[in-house]
Amino acid sequence: MATRQAQEPTTLTRDMSREERTRWAREASREARQRTILLVEDLGDEQLLGTPTAVTNPFLWEIGHVAWFQEKWALRHCHDEAPLYDDVDRLYDSSAIPHDSRWSLLLHDRAEVVRYLETVRDRVLERLEQTPAEEELYFVLLSLFHEDMHAEAFTYMRQTLGMPAPRFGKRGGESTSGSPTVSSRADGDVEIPGGTLLLGAPHDEPFVFDNEMWQHPVRVDPFAMARAPVTELEYRDFVLDGGYSRPDLWDDRGWKWREREGAEHPLSWRREGESFLRRDFDQWVPLSAEHPVIHVCWHEARAYCRWKERRLPTEAEWEMAASVDPRGDASARKLRFPWGDSAPSPGNSHLDWASMGTASVHALPGGDAPCGARQMIGNVWEWTECAFTPYPGFIPGPYRDYSLPWFHTHKVLRGGSWATRSRLLRNTWRNYFLPWRRDIFAGFRTCAL
Repeated sequence: MATRQAQEPTTLTRDMSREERTRWAREASREARQRTILLVEDLGDEQLLGTPTAVTNPFLWEIGHVAWFQEKWALRHCHDEAPLYDDVDRLYDSSAIPHDSRWSLLLHDRAEVVRYLETVRDRVLERLEQTPAEEELYFVLLSLFHEDMHAEAFTYMRQTLGMPAPRFGKRGGESTSGSPTVSSRADGDVEIPGGTLLLGAPHDEPFVFDNEMWQHPVRVDPFAMARAPVTELEYRDFVLDGGYSRPDLWDDRGWKWREREGAEHPLSWRREGESFLRRDFDQWVPLSAEHPVIHVCWHEARAYCRWKERRLPTEAEWEMAASVDPRGDASARKLRFPWGDSAPSPGNSHLDWASMGTASVHALPGGDAPCGARQMIGNVWEWTECAFTPYPGFIPGPYRDYSLPWFHTHKVLRGGSWATRSRLLRNTWRNYFLPWRRDIFAGFRTCAL
């Protein structure tokens, strides 16, 4: 298996030619496959199967699914190739295989799955050497970004199951070691005057998922948003004030979830008298006054907001704060990232496992949005108030199950976490999970009522 990290490719840019995007796709595809292997190569055979839970998959199944997805779209769909193995559709098609049955499948062993990963990758790279047509390049990019999403999933699955952190990268956690330094604080609110926002992706993006299509005008009233996400100690005060025992702070569904789950604090916390520790993979660490609360679900975020007499931002408010200069016309061209149109870097965002954990919410002022909000890209995913719904005129992409089955039941998150690939993100990128999911690397920031 691979033991060396490939060089990190930067993000796609709007001015790239097809040849440049093809070269970029080759390098990114090599690196993504290497990273997938690195994320699981230290796990033993029992760990590769893992413990069945409602929010994880067997690692052995999921890495096979990554290879199957790339083969299905970049090889079989584009070139009508036969599958490398006769049984891969029966084993790795996530749309056809019920979640709970994935532990009982007769999966290929580790060596065979790795061969499958490497063979599919090599065939795709061979195709990319032949200057593929635009449609073929689209499906290569689709499978690449799909793999990037699973790389983050492998990381939070290890956290959920109490496994050690991945071996690559530095352990950051609650210390400042390996984390961006703090040069200015991000306290208080920023005032945003509102206006007409063009919500969604512009037509000149080099790759867009179907749920971002296309930008359309929405009216946003003036609002005030926190400059930074809620921290662990801020959330601890909510817990110590009885936030989990007060039905008045929760809506009916949230309270039923809390009772059913028996939740008394965030998923990864352990009470120690009047204080708490947080589990960071397989280690217990103290809470931090400066790091964002993480592994909280939408219900918990809303209950905290009600306790604080604040609220979650809407999806449009979040995108406006991240991409529009409040001193100008809100309907003007939006920034691709909060800091501008240049690619994410260690100086403006905490992404790509830069450290194996969150950074201080006050770090990285170089990534501030024009309104002054900090870390709107990276560190933690941020819950918004909004249900995941289609934009006007929505048409499903070729991979119809990417968005269509999840509308109206899931809630939107924005921004990305410390384990999200930088090449995946932009201000218009929409993530979505069920409101009870708290295994993901999600926190939140608040708005004034």
